[in-house]
Amino acid sequence: MINNVTLVGRLVAPPDLRKTPNNVSSLQGTLVVNRNFKNENGDREADFINFQAWRGTADIIAQYCSKGSLIGIIGRIQVRSYEKDGQRRYVTEVVAESVALLESRNSQHGQGQGNTFQNGNSSSGGYNSPFGRSNPMDISDDDLPF
Repeated sequence: MINNVTLVGRLVAPPDLRKTPNNVSSLQGTLVVNRNFKNENGDREADFINFQAWRGTADIIAQYCSKGSLIGIIGRIQVRSYEKDGQRRYVTEVVAESVALLESRNSQHGQGQGNTFQNGNSSSGGYNSPFGRSNPMDISDDDLPF
């Protein structure tokens, strides 16, 4: 079975790092990801995709990213459910296993240095990031919802 997701998008809100009672880092966030086509009105639509990161990956996102940061995530889709007011509710989200920072920390315009982190460790050398040679997203700041 294959459950692999690759996303490139911008953070909708500042990262919110939390710790479990056992001091494990946990982060939940939302990426806005442009669709590859425009609708019949000529407008580009976007999807808002919830993600979850743990441990070192969560720490890296919280330390180096802010609202609007362009990042790439490799992970897996997870569906969980809970009960509220007697009704079963389902949540579908991406669990981030690695993150690539696709622009410099001080520059959120254009393409910056791409750094890839997996479980909190910086990847360099022989690893070729699937995001490292991608073109910047074709999106203007006016199209962003934040």
